[in-house]
Amino acid sequence: MSIWEGVSEFVAVAETDSFTQASKRLGISTAQVSRQVSALEARLLTKLLYRTTRKVSLTEEGQIYYQHCRQVLDGLEEAERAITNLQLTPRGRLRMTAPVTYGEKVIAPLINDFVVRYPELEVQLHLTNQKMDLVAEGYDLAVRMGELEDSSMMARRLSSRAQYVCASPEYLSNHGTPHSLSELEQHNCLQGNLDYWRFNERGKSRKTSVKGNITCNSGWTLLDAALKGIGIVQLPDYYVKQALDSGKLISLLEHYQEHDEGIWAVYPHNRHLSPKVRMLLDYFSESLNRGS
Repeated sequence: MSIWEGVSEFVAVAETDSFTQASKRLGISTAQVSRQVSALEARLLTKLLYRTTRKVSLTEEGQIYYQHCRQVLDGLEEAERAITNLQLTPRGRLRMTAPVTYGEKVIAPLINDFVVRYPELEVQLHLTNQKMDLVAEGYDLAVRMGELEDSSMMARRLSSRAQYVCASPEYLSNHGTPHSLSELEQHNCLQGNLDYWRFNERGKSRKTSVKGNITCNSGWTLLDAALKGIGIVQLPDYYVKQALDSGKLISLLEHYQEHDEGIWAVYPHNRHLSPKVRMLLDYFSESLNRGS
């Protein structure tokens, strides 16, 4: 049995969760798909799939084997396009992850626009605030914020974000306007996951402890509270820009504002950056920095 026999059939089943759908994708019979996958399992001496009358799913070994096979098949597809000099058009599967709020508000609409332009591309976008293991989870790239910690990843800066401290005119009218960091102790500061806010004082980064009567891990909840005059908030620009522009919120302590944080695309160091990923990153950079 050739090392390649059964691989395409197995990958098709893994991606469709169905022998029937895999056969339709490959243009062969369901029985042939089943035979090839069974023969592959026999050769590997490993069960790759759980089979029931209602569902097909990957075993732990199957998940590992699938990730490697998918990378090999992706590489073969890229090699074939390069050898035959096909017109460069993003196509095939691309898996990526991004933070929830920034992903929903900024990244997802850009991806949708990109797919409208290149409909042969299949994007699997997972929004999470957890830092996923790109290699283990089989992601092509991730969008991350702020300071990067993982030196094993390649990184490309896409844009930046600014943090704003702000409050509603009503709150400031009732409680006064802080002009120094020490004055924050006298105010109701709406907290996120951390009990401090970050500032820049005389060129040095500073963390200032804050407290208030609302703590929530949702930026939208904190924004709503600030708009209703409950307290002062520190949030990234994509939460508060519209409210600042309309005057519903007033920017505070601007001379202490922290330096803008980077917004990055990261991808595994040892993985070839395919043309579809490179073109998507170029599109992100162009769109995010347009007019800046």
